[in-house]
Amino acid sequence: MTDKNSPRATLVFGGARSGKSRFAETLAVRSGLEKVYVATGAAFDAEMAERITAHRQQRGPGWVTVEEQMDLTAALERECAPQRVVLVDCLTLWLSNLTFSGGDIGLETDRLCEAIRNLPGSCIFVSNEVGMGIVPENRLSRSFRDAQGRLNQDIAEVCSQVVFVAAGQPLLLKPNTQPEIRL
Repeated sequence: MTDKNSPRATLVFGGARSGKSRFAETLAVRSGLEKVYVATGAAFDAEMAERITAHRQQRGPGWVTVEEQMDLTAALERECAPQRVVLVDCLTLWLSNLTFSGGDIGLETDRLCEAIRNLPGSCIFVSNEVGMGIVPENRLSRSFRDAQGRLNQDIAEVCSQVVFVAAGQPLLLKPNTQPEIRL
């Protein structure tokens, strides 16, 4: 069971196949709380359906799964409670859904950040780091990369804990345990 000093909101981010989802799931299991998985992906094709099935099998029993592709804020307001940990996987798919539906990304990000500040329970957010590679060749991809970077920054700001995962290894970025950097 988490105590009053445990993080209320955690952002776990990293590249594709970095181990971020597995790490986030481990955090949720270790909390000892009821586990709710908010899935933002939709099975638009057979390959995505296979990925969703594999994720469910990897999690195993003991999880309640809520599918919400668009109104993530409402799902959090509905599902977060002191006795639960809610794992949102992932913010990148949520952003894709907003992008392709013509949603107001700035407004939805602001709504989400405000909800995170007021969560009555613990929540873990999984997101992709997409800005560490080459510059995408087309405008849509560059715009998405920029929006994802801003979303990660905004979510990191309101989360009490931020973890970067690379090659399955977590690196705690917040709270900052390093000495102050001085110029």
